[in-house]
Amino acid sequence: MHHKHLTVLFLLLLTLLGNTACSTTSHSGLLVAANGPHSKRLTFQQAYLPRQGSPRLIRELPEVETWLDDTHFLVKEEKGFGPKVQARLLKVDTSSGVESPFLDFSAHNENMPEDLKLEDFADCSEDYSQFALKHKENIYLYDVETRGLKSIGDNAAEAKNITLSPDAKKIAFTRDHNLFIIDMKSGLEQQLTQDGSETVYNGYASWVYFEEILGRDSKYKAFWWAPDNEMIAFLRFDDERVPEFPIFNAEGTHGKLEVTHYPKPGDPNPKVRLGIAHVDSGNIVWVDTDPEADHYLAWPSWTPDSRNLLFQWMNRGQNNIKLYLADPATGKKVEIYDERQSAWVEFFEDIHIFKDGSGFLLNSDVNGWPHLYYFDMEGNLKKRLTNGDWSVRSIKRVDEKNGKVYFQGTRDEKAETHLYRVDLDAKKIIRLTENPGSHNCEVSPEGTSFVDTYSSIHHPDKREIRKANGELLHAHDGAKLPIFDDYALGKVELFTIPSGDGYDLPAIWTLPPDFDKSTKYPVIFAVYGGPSAATVRNRFGRLDKHFLAQHGIIVIAVDHRGSGHFGKTGTTMMHRNLGKWEMQDLITAVKWLRKKPFIDPDRIGITGSSYGGYATCMALTYGADYFTHGIASSSVTDWTLYDTIYTERYMDTPTENPEGYEFGSVLTHTKGLKGKLLITHGTTDDNVHMQNTMQLISKLENMNKDFDLMIYPGQRHSIAPPKQNHLNRESVRFWFRHFLDKELDIYEEKEEE
Repeated sequence: MHHKHLTVLFLLLLTLLGNTACSTTSHSGLLVAANGPHSKRLTFQQAYLPRQGSPRLIRELPEVETWLDDTHFLVKEEKGFGPKVQARLLKVDTSSGVESPFLDFSAHNENMPEDLKLEDFADCSEDYSQFALKHKENIYLYDVETRGLKSIGDNAAEAKNITLSPDAKKIAFTRDHNLFIIDMKSGLEQQLTQDGSETVYNGYASWVYFEEILGRDSKYKAFWWAPDNEMIAFLRFDDERVPEFPIFNAEGTHGKLEVTHYPKPGDPNPKVRLGIAHVDSGNIVWVDTDPEADHYLAWPSWTPDSRNLLFQWMNRGQNNIKLYLADPATGKKVEIYDERQSAWVEFFEDIHIFKDGSGFLLNSDVNGWPHLYYFDMEGNLKKRLTNGDWSVRSIKRVDEKNGKVYFQGTRDEKAETHLYRVDLDAKKIIRLTENPGSHNCEVSPEGTSFVDTYSSIHHPDKREIRKANGELLHAHDGAKLPIFDDYALGKVELFTIPSGDGYDLPAIWTLPPDFDKSTKYPVIFAVYGGPSAATVRNRFGRLDKHFLAQHGIIVIAVDHRGSGHFGKTGTTMMHRNLGKWEMQDLITAVKWLRKKPFIDPDRIGITGSSYGGYATCMALTYGADYFTHGIASSSVTDWTLYDTIYTERYMDTPTENPEGYEFGSVLTHTKGLKGKLLITHGTTDDNVHMQNTMQLISKLENMNKDFDLMIYPGQRHSIAPPKQNHLNRESVRFWFRHFLDKELDIYEEKEEE
């Protein structure tokens, strides 16, 4: 549930649209007339199956993959869905915007295996000229220019996270929890570690590190090549003392039991060490840390000259983080940074180390808001580059030659993200993106241009190529298809709701296209609600909100004080208090809505998944006097049942904070349930275990409470198609039955002519 790698089912549902309204700086959203030129209505398939529903209103813009050089970048284009997805890489010229084929993952030469799949492409070189492939038992190297395919090894069935060295002459991977390399020229395989076992993992993450630190995009990978191609840094995990958790899969005649080492609050964590494997000698140097210590080690970063390894250390209490430089020859470490906070700290995921050895950049919220700090390699602060009550979201590029840093942040509008440039002397910050909305930019290697993909409530994604000074070079047609304007979409507005104690809560809703203040409308809150996980943004969201709005349901999202909109000051209020401020602010929002003449107080719904499922369960129990209906998916119901790293970061251990754990448990408040609650969960959820739902429904049954339950066999934390289609349908039917007193028949529903 790491908020930077959210994998929840309804995450996109929660990213509701934006721009201000209902406040002194109000702006209208998409205004349409139900019987005017924008009169067509969305079908269920168009809203909930966007790749399958026809006709489509919005196309997916190809994802920006990487820059090839300072004037060309690659985009990844995908067509189709599920196992039939087809993908290719296109090269784009920045001056003209012209796209040309670079690599088609679906149309290979005669040397390629006929049944090759997209996921068989494991890794590529830094210049995208070489691709490593894993297909069945074999590892291959594919040359883009010559289209030649070379077999590297024939024992690849269990090889995981195949990764090319920077010079593309070797590959590294893990097998049976040991680290291996293969020399491309000779084909010789070398085993670097020897002690991998069922509980010891070399270069392969323990589950709790995979979920909460390295992130699911890592695919458990926990090793990093040095720039000189001669060393590999890796984490070694020992899960022997970590309690096991069983997950039962009911498929087949006898079923299957899946066992994971999963530490819950207060449990022993995996022991972790940081090793450096020297490729030529096969020697392993261990960095000088206590192998028995109860701490966290993560995110090693090589200096550009490979002479030092920067790594991060954090205490079990997660209120102290340190940066060290380690000598790869001896393992000796030197501390260069020490940060402590009263609530919690978090790992730095976008540290930039300067190639000239002058220092490193850090994005830290130590002073209340995430900002950029420039340190020398001894840890002395050279310059604070940004300041103010706003957030630096990410470092996008450092132009060392010209002394400029490109970053994305919320300097001008907290509901928007823009690209900025600041000099290393911090004298001036320049905003480079012009249009209102939320921007995601990729800056060229030499900082001469950038690709800007952005949206707002007024339009779906657009893409532009601009010079570094913001001058437009080329504009893409965008994601909106011509048929988009034929549809009566809802009126979208972003505004604020006063909390009563100094916090103006960001909110956004989608009103019916034929909105009438004299009508009583039901409302659905779409929530996530985790710490620093704001969802209210000025960006275009999904069409499902408009589908509900067309049927007379208002969809709203409200970000509480701990969402990140108010910096670390607001978020820190959640420390040891998960559940408290989310509920207070959501209840405040309901009270505000009840004062509106067009809101039906007897039809106030809420829905969410993962942390959003937790918030939904709390709303229907603790907040039962305000919320009348809810759909809770994949929910945490008691914080003693979730993992150590995420839970203890915010709550400390159950022994240290028994009152916080008791109040924050849904099980404490089940007596209050009186509304209609639908609970859904996948039976093989390895993140938020179905144990959470089982303990909740057991208590509800003991208390003779009414609720609905939908189980999805064999599903993980996110319910995947085709079962996701069933979940979407049943969710809409729930709202139709209880809010509109009618049934939804997706098979009879036709597009209006």
